[in-house]
Amino acid sequence: MNYWLIKSEPGTWSWQDQLARGDAGEHWDGVRNYQAANNMKAMKIGDKAFFYHSVKEKRIVGIVEIIREYYPDHTDPSGRFGMVDVRAVETLPNPVTLADIKQDERLADMPLLKQSRLSVQPVSPEAWRIICEKGGVQP
Repeated sequence: MNYWLIKSEPGTWSWQDQLARGDAGEHWDGVRNYQAANNMKAMKIGDKAFFYHSVKEKRIVGIVEIIREYYPDHTDPSGRFGMVDVRAVETLPNPVTLADIKQDERLADMPLLKQSRLSVQPVSPEAWRIICEKGGVQP
């Protein structure tokens, strides 16, 4: 299993919106960055991802699971980009902020700190474990 981090602006699509979709999940569309798209192409059913509220909140608020692998994005008129489907798995009892991540030297190599604008990024198993613990959930 691989681990990921996906970002969303809460005013556009929030963790509450994701939770409301239940087991049906929702497609993760609108990605227009080639590196982020390549990360989505690498996602497999059953992979897990942190759900990160970007912009003002800058915090990980939940965990989603990939339930459908990469396929064409209906919002892309060019046909170049795709999307995956995700479903909410768990809310973090203690959201993990960007500041929390920056303060933990064990997380210094996270793409979130090195490529802060990348909307879909990998997370190492060690970083996954650390953030789950900080967030109050079992890795």
